[in-house]
Order: sequence, then structure tokens, then C-alpha cells
Amino acid sequence: MKIAISGANGFIGKSLCKRLKHKYASEIVNIPRKLLYGDPQILASRIEGSDIIINLAGASVLSRWTKKRKKILYNSRIQTTSNLLSAIELLKPKPELFISTSAVGIYSSEGEHTEESTVYADNFLSKICVDWEKEAYRASEFGIRTVVFRLGIVLSKRAGMLKNVISLFKTGLGGKIGTGKQYMPYIYIIDLLKAYQFVIENESCYGVYNLVSPEIITNSFFTEVLSKKLKTKTFFNVPTYFLRLFLKEGEQILTKGQRVFPQKLQERGFIFKYKHLEDFL
Repeated sequence: MKIAISGANGFIGKSLCKRLKHKYASEIVNIPRKLLYGDPQILASRIEGSDIIINLAGASVLSRWTKKRKKILYNSRIQTTSNLLSAIELLKPKPELFISTSAVGIYSSEGEHTEESTVYADNFLSKICVDWEKEAYRASEFGIRTVVFRLGIVLSKRAGMLKNVISLFKTGLGGKIGTGKQYMPYIYIIDLLKAYQFVIENESCYGVYNLVSPEIITNSFFTEVLSKKLKTKTFFNVPTYFLRLFLKEGEQILTKGQRVFPQKLQERGFIFKYKHLEDFL
């Protein structure tokens, strides 16, 4: 099996490459970032013969959202996905499966959301997700089975948000963000990797999937459980205005959350290894 992956050098990409290579003895093709912005014909030559293409490319949203940065965030997702699909259109034969990425940030912070929800947020992050998914679904027009994962916060002890937060908590600088009442849809890296395997092996899987744990938690609950596990006290509360000062609109990544359920995965029989925050912490 030949699998081409964009964003293969990122936190999720590295873990996924290792897992798929071990699981399927796969030939993994890394799609360099520069090719995603270049000539579709050259990109098509790179991914030719791939059975599966996985699209993970995208600049980190946890950053200061200046006008310039917002353009980078948008283009690193929509422009690259558009270019990737233009390259796929040139392929003969075409891949059997295209898995692209999105985020639960597409949803409004109000109400509850399964994959059937169309109550989206009215902000820049949601616009990115809507346009990103629109480009990804071009693959289905070519007769390719298409899956879009709307990711929550991906937790791992080795990288990403959790590793950084643990360091803060151990030095006594951990605490709630804003009111702490915002929801924190998350998924542990092991369950994320299992979900990719699940849709690869189940041909009935297509369309949007919320890639989050079944457990609904708030930032306050996360803070409480983590401090308990690390046997530390939390004295600090990070004010929203402080985050807005440094991150501008980017503060919404930390202060706005969504109540999201992985309904489609569970209906199709996917079993989470970690259903509760305390299970892996």
C-alpha cells in the first residue's frame, strides 16, 4: 500500500507515518510543503500511484493573528488543499481514499454538535474550516472515497499542548484559562491514530467525522484533573484580556470551546481506548 501524506513532519503527521508504516508495511510518501504551493503537474508526479492520500498540512493556529498571519493560516490550508486536488485530478488511476483535516472550531460555541450540526461559528476560524472542507470535497467529484476529520485538541505526553501545559503545572504556573467554563473537545493521540486506521479499513466510512473523545469536559475540569494527577496546586487564572493582548483574535482558540460528540464514529462501531481524561492522565 502506498500512502502520500502532506504535513508529515508535524506532530500528528510523524505519529501517523510511523503507525501506518508499521500497521500496513506501507510505502509512505512525504509531500513537501513547497510542492503544495507549486505546479500541480510536479505534485501529481510526486503522489502518482498512491492508494491513499492524507492531507494534514496547515500552519499552527495558536499564534498571534495579525493580518499577515491570518493570510498564512488561510493559504496553508485552502491554497494547499486546492493545489493538492488539482494534482489528484491529473492522476490516472486515482487514489481510493482521500482523508483531509478540519477542526471542531467550525461549530458555534453555543449548543451541542454532532456531525449533522450546521450551526457554525461566525468567525475567521470557522470560515477557514468551511472553505477547507469545500476544497477537500472536490475529491468526491472524482469518484474518490472522501473523509474529513474535524479534530479537537490532540493530547500526547510527547508533544503538543499537553506536554507544554504539564511543564507549566510542574512549575506552579498552571491554571484555568479565562472563566474555565469553555468546553475542551479533545482526543488522545492513540485514539486519533486508531480512527485513521478505522476509516482506512472500513469502506463504508465517508464524509465528516468529529474526531473527539466521547467525554465532554471544560477547561476548569481539565485543570482540576491535571493538577490532581501531578500533585500540584493551581494559583493562577489566565485572564482573557491578557491572551487577547498577545494573541489578538487568536485568543478564541483558548477561550472559546464547543460541545462536540463523535456520533458517527460510535455509530459505526469505533471503540475509544481512552473515554475519560483520567484514563490516560
